[in-house]
Amino acid sequence: MSVLTAERSAPATPRLRRPPRALVLRAPGTNCDRETALALELAGARPERVHLDALLAGECSLADFALLVFPGGFSFGDHLGAGTLWAHTLDALREPLDRFVASGRPVLGICNGFQALLKLGLLQGGALGPNANGRFECRWVWLRRPETATTPLLAGIDRIALPVAHGEGRFVAERPTALADLGRWGNVALVYHRTDAGPGDAFAANPASPDSPANPTYPANPNGSAGAVAALVNDGGNVLGLMPHPERNVLPGQAPAGRPDYAGLDIFRNAVAMARG
Repeated sequence: MSVLTAERSAPATPRLRRPPRALVLRAPGTNCDRETALALELAGARPERVHLDALLAGECSLADFALLVFPGGFSFGDHLGAGTLWAHTLDALREPLDRFVASGRPVLGICNGFQALLKLGLLQGGALGPNANGRFECRWVWLRRPETATTPLLAGIDRIALPVAHGEGRFVAERPTALADLGRWGNVALVYHRTDAGPGDAFAANPASPDSPANPTYPANPNGSAGAVAALVNDGGNVLGLMPHPERNVLPGQAPAGRPDYAGLDIFRNAVAMARG
């Protein structure tokens, strides 16, 4: 279902089969796990909020879950950099994490979770640095899925409106040619987009001219990301990291005027569909 419709009723989620178990991984400082669990429940999953310490102690296993989400927040107070200590701690689970990803099960990393996925190496191509204006940004943005991004996690999504809330969300490519490679290979999942931009491939149409619809400047591009990159996906299409918060647009009235309610729920419904296999 397209998210271009400005108003719509909450989409019905089929519940004919047993809901897949979804792990919402908590760490000291995460603060979006409850909203994320609610979004997953609305999408048809059976979410469980599990602290990182419990996973490290073997009280539960990644193998028991069909879907994994790294929620937003400020894990470990963002000491040594956003998501750095979270990723460092998760290195102890590298083998089961790699098996989980290799199995094709969906993984979402939202905001701080996206930062951790990049530092873990589960997503590649660059890093997330401090916002270009040096300020924490909390605002609603428009996003577009490039035509080259074919991940099932964004199925049916063309343009979408979600809020951002971060101080370190500026995507920096790891080398001069990396940005073009990511776009060509379909790893750029979402780009910041101006509301006056016309139809077409936002990323592929990205010209060198500043503040074009496909290469917006502030405030449409809230952090100054290269290529207006807002989200990345792995080669397998099952690991998605994004700076905006889809869990903050899953209920009626959450979106401001002119932006569709429930738009973020589509991402979680796609993840649940993948988890069902």
